[in-house]
Amino acid sequence: MENVLRPLIVIGGSVVLTLVVGWLADRLLLREDSRHRETPLWGLLRRCRVPLNLVLLTAILRGSFNSIKWKPVQEHHAGLAQVLTLVLIGASSWLVVRIATAVVESSYTRYATSTRDPARVRRVRTQVTLIQRVVSAIVIVVAVAAMLLTFPAMQAAGASLLASAGIVGVVAGVAAQSTLGNLFAGLQIAFGDMVRIGDTVVVDGEWGVVEEITLTFLAVRTWDERRLTMPVSYFTSKPFQNWSRGGAQMTGTVFFHLDHSAPLPLMRERLAMILKECPAWDGRDFSLAVTDTTPSTIQVRAVVTAKDADDIWTVRVTVREQMVAWLYTEHPYALPRIVTDAIQPPTPAAGKALEGEHRTGDERR
Repeated sequence: MENVLRPLIVIGGSVVLTLVVGWLADRLLLREDSRHRETPLWGLLRRCRVPLNLVLLTAILRGSFNSIKWKPVQEHHAGLAQVLTLVLIGASSWLVVRIATAVVESSYTRYATSTRDPARVRRVRTQVTLIQRVVSAIVIVVAVAAMLLTFPAMQAAGASLLASAGIVGVVAGVAAQSTLGNLFAGLQIAFGDMVRIGDTVVVDGEWGVVEEITLTFLAVRTWDERRLTMPVSYFTSKPFQNWSRGGAQMTGTVFFHLDHSAPLPLMRERLAMILKECPAWDGRDFSLAVTDTTPSTIQVRAVVTAKDADDIWTVRVTVREQMVAWLYTEHPYALPRIVTDAIQPPTPAAGKALEGEHRTGDERR
C-alpha cells in the first residue's frame, strides 16, 4: 500500500505546490502591474505563468522522485531521470525566452510612448526585433547543446564534434562570404545608427526615403514611388548622403539667372513676403545674394529653411515659381535677354543715303 501511496503523494504534492507557487507569483505580478501603470513589464511577465509552472513541477519531480520506492519507477530510474532533465532544460529555456521578450517589449513600449519621432521609434522597433531573435537563437542553441550533453555518448564525442564544427564553419564562411558580409553590415547599420527607417538619403544618384531595413537588404522609396532594393553592404562600403543625420531640419537653395539691372532690394522684400505665406517654411532663416556674374547675367541665390526634406522641396519650388512670376509681371527688364543678331554701326555711304531719303520726304510734305 505504501508503494502506491508514496508516488501519489509525491506527484500530487508536487502538482499542488506548483499551482500554489504559480498562483502566488501571478497575484504578485498582478498587484505590481496595478501599482505601476507606467510600465507594462509586470503585465508582460504574467505571460510566463505556463513555463514557470512547468519548470517548478519538473524541478520538484526531478528532486523528489528518488524517494519513490515503487518498482516500475526503480526499474526505469535512469530513463525517468533523463526525461525529467530534458523537460527541465526545455522549460527553462522557454521561460528565459519569455522573460527576455517581456523585458525587451517593455523597454520598447516605454520608449515609444515617450518619443514623438516616428523614425526613431521604427528604428528602435527594428533593433528590438533583432535583439529578440538573437536572444531566442542563443537560448535555443544552448538548450539543445545542454540536452545533447546529458547523453554519455555525446559527451565522449564532444571534442570531435567541436573540431568538425570548426572545419564546417570555415568552409561555410568561405562559401557564404557575401551573405555573411551583408549580415554583419545589417547589424552594423541597425546598432551603429548609420541610417534609420524614415531617413532621407541620396544613393547612387537617387533621392528617396528609407522604407525598410533588414539584415540583408535595405529598401529606399523614391519620390516617384519606385523602390530601390540595395544590399546593406553598400551603405558600409560606399559613401552616401543622409539628409536626416543629426536632425531632420534642412536648408535649401534656389538659383536665378537674371539681368544685371535686377532689383535686388525689392527681390529680398518679395522673398520675405513669399516665405511668410508659405506654410512649409519653418521661419528659421532666409537670405538672397549675388553669387556669380557673367558678361550677360548675374546669378542670384536664395537660401531658405524647412523642418524636413519634403518641406524644403515645397519651399524651393514655391519661391522659384512665385519669384519668376513676380519678376515677369513687375520687373520684366530683370529677366535675362538673349541678343540673336549683332547691331552693326551704319557706314558713311549708308548714312548719306538715309539722310537723302529723309530730305526727299520732307520736301514732299
